Amino acid sequence: MLYFAPWKVALVVVLCLLGLVFTIPNFLPEKTAEDLPSWLPHKQVNLGLDLQGGSHLLLEVEAGVVVQERLNALVDSVRPALRGKRIGYRDLGERNNAVTVTIRKPEQLQLALEEIRKLAVPVQGNAVAGIAGGQDIEVEVVNGNQISVTLTEEAIRERRRSAIEQSIEIVRRRIDELGTREPTIQRQGDERILVQVPGLQDPERLKAILGKTAKMVFRLVDVTTSPAEILAGARTPPGSELLESDERNPDGSPVDMYVVRKRVMVSGDTLVDSAATFQDNMPVVSFRFDSVGAKRFGDATAKNVRKPFAIVLDRRVISAPVIREPILGGTGIISGNFTVQEVQDLSLLLRAGALPAPLKILEERTVGPALGADSIAAGKIACIIAFVAVMVFMVLSYGIFGLAADIALLINLFLIMGALSLLQATLTLPGIAGIVLTIGMAVDANVLVFERIREEVRTGKTPFAAMEAGYQRALGTILDANITTFIAAVILFVMGSGPIKGFSVTLGIGIVTSVFTAVVVTRLMLVLWLRRSRPAALPI
Repeated sequence: MLYFAPWKVALVVVLCLLGLVFTIPNFLPEKTAEDLPSWLPHKQVNLGLDLQGGSHLLLEVEAGVVVQERLNALVDSVRPALRGKRIGYRDLGERNNAVTVTIRKPEQLQLALEEIRKLAVPVQGNAVAGIAGGQDIEVEVVNGNQISVTLTEEAIRERRRSAIEQSIEIVRRRIDELGTREPTIQRQGDERILVQVPGLQDPERLKAILGKTAKMVFRLVDVTTSPAEILAGARTPPGSELLESDERNPDGSPVDMYVVRKRVMVSGDTLVDSAATFQDNMPVVSFRFDSVGAKRFGDATAKNVRKPFAIVLDRRVISAPVIREPILGGTGIISGNFTVQEVQDLSLLLRAGALPAPLKILEERTVGPALGADSIAAGKIACIIAFVAVMVFMVLSYGIFGLAADIALLINLFLIMGALSLLQATLTLPGIAGIVLTIGMAVDANVLVFERIREEVRTGKTPFAAMEAGYQRALGTILDANITTFIAAVILFVMGSGPIKGFSVTLGIGIVTSVFTAVVVTRLMLVLWLRRSRPAALPI
């Protein structure tokens, strides 16, 4: 164990230098680090919400909306199914979480049941979520000739589960588009999502981006009547509705309302890309459809040239341009006297996709950067005190051996910070506590080895024999102690969340680096010293 091949010495030196090189950017201003050449390490450790400040939101997914949407879709599906078979019916509608319809002729009841049962959609089984699968609706006869259609319990659970998972993914996409580093987005309970965005000091913008469902559709404007006439008491034309508008006139005055056809000409589900750009020196949003959406958009614009086309986002008209000519390329522009910030946010929402259900903000907190600065300062002081105390103790207890352990401890800190920078792990306040704990634990292995060497010296062994026996016999104990602690760190990372994960990351990295520095780096330094000085007795 006292022989190091040249390639091993070179490897140890290279690893120690890499730790130093990857740590250096953390001591530079952020702008300076970003301007470093791409071939040089320039990544800094990501600071968590508790250190950097930022926005904290607790959201609730209103998953009941997706269940209601399925019932409404069933109403729209039952109507043509019965008409297609010339089955007379009345009182079709959704009541008390069920779709009911009364069949006029009793002899057509069985045929109506068969046609409605064809509308069932299979439910995908999910063993993890405890969903058995099957059909999503139950069809039964009530009150003689009335049919009731209800969603099965499995279907409701699957739709709620799917809505939560889709919402988490879309929230993640929207926040990633903001360009923030290491946001925390995780499920909490059955229908809640925890969102923490370090470094974002504008929670209002975050709420505006996450609070919109972003369901965009293209519908025709009804020009047969005006919003003023309807507000004055005139009847809304069949198949149309009155919607509020976010659009502004060229002079900056708001356009309050539009009368819009209910029929959706093109759905925003077929959008594949959107971007903020400029047209005639005005900020606009460009968008692009997939092949299916491009065909629908081209057909709709070809049939409605010189008619106003309403772009509706979450039941609000954001723009209503007049179709000047057919748009056949599958691309278009949304304009409306927007600001640059508005077109950036709108393009972000369209790129990320629509939420399956609205999000309700239950809790909102803004963490100021001053708290993070205080925490970082306190953490630095704690690390320095722990480091100095351990160094003094080791030198007083083991002399030159303790000095070697202290140098290895300094290298250990560089390796920890370098690993955090390389992996772009998030450093939180509990993470700093993990580093402080690692400093205290880092010399445990050295203490075990040094005490074992002392025992070997007392038996009368030579310095070389005592050194080799000490490392050999202590290695098993060192590995056992650190492996069990590392397993605990892994379990904390897998099962924990937020601060617990931050603690487990630094603890796990610290265990690996401390074993390396104690067993390899310290031994290399002592072996080189031993071969150079060849003392008659070990000063330990």
